[in-house]
Amino acid sequence: MYLDLYKIEGTNNLDSHNCFSDPNSFPQFQEGLDVYKTHVKQLVDEKESKTFYKFGDGDYYFLTKQPFGSAAPGSRALGVSFDDINHDEFVSGSKLNDYYTCEIYPENISKFNKVIDRDISYPAEYGYGLVANKWFFSQFSGKIGLIGASEKMELIEELLMYDEYKEYLGINNFSDYINFPQKFACDDINYVENFVGEQLEKSTSDIFLLGIGHAKSGVLHKFKKYKKAIFMDVGAGIDMIAGCININRPFAGSWVNYRIEGYDYTNIDYLRYSGEGEHIFLRQD
Repeated sequence: MYLDLYKIEGTNNLDSHNCFSDPNSFPQFQEGLDVYKTHVKQLVDEKESKTFYKFGDGDYYFLTKQPFGSAAPGSRALGVSFDDINHDEFVSGSKLNDYYTCEIYPENISKFNKVIDRDISYPAEYGYGLVANKWFFSQFSGKIGLIGASEKMELIEELLMYDEYKEYLGINNFSDYINFPQKFACDDINYVENFVGEQLEKSTSDIFLLGIGHAKSGVLHKFKKYKKAIFMDVGAGIDMIAGCININRPFAGSWVNYRIEGYDYTNIDYLRYSGEGEHIFLRQD
């Protein structure tokens, strides 16, 4: 039975992991959520520059050179073998962020502790849930930007040309759309840093929501060199905004995927999405 302890207002979590039925998984979940929201607001208000790294099981496989899932060469993060990159740069970089989030799954916490010798600051579920209930958008309207796959940034910009979608998100626009390579970003992390850094130097946002895959281990901590802002890794939360989230992902159960009729989605790299959930189709003029 899913416990009220793990609910986030304005969301529905269809994630069936048994940790959400165990009060001992994270007994301070509600209190921690309030602390997290207050903390993020304070950081933004004080114009701090901090990174939040979200750890998932795929990051464990990538950081331990295990060719599994998204960490497998040729799948998403890498187009070459682990031996063809400076893998140590990703391992060391993963430990240089300011705050860390991780799902409350015991197995993920265990994996985190094996590869990143830092404290977990908050459950990653907070980031998912506060995208899903649109808290980030309402709280930071006018000063929030996005960092994600170029193809998804273009799609989100297009979606926000529709008043219906603006009303759904409760925001007229994002202040910045920072493009990031959709696939194989880990092949040349120095190129990616320069590519993103040039955009960040011209940006105006005080907080960025981002989903950049395993490349974050090598580059996320460096973003502060180019822009003083809060960099909040929300992972698949970017897919929510782009209208292509699998509603069985954490806290995405009530999300409505807005789609544009006639839009060419063939270049969008879906993350476990194949049409699940409620959809609204926006008609192009």
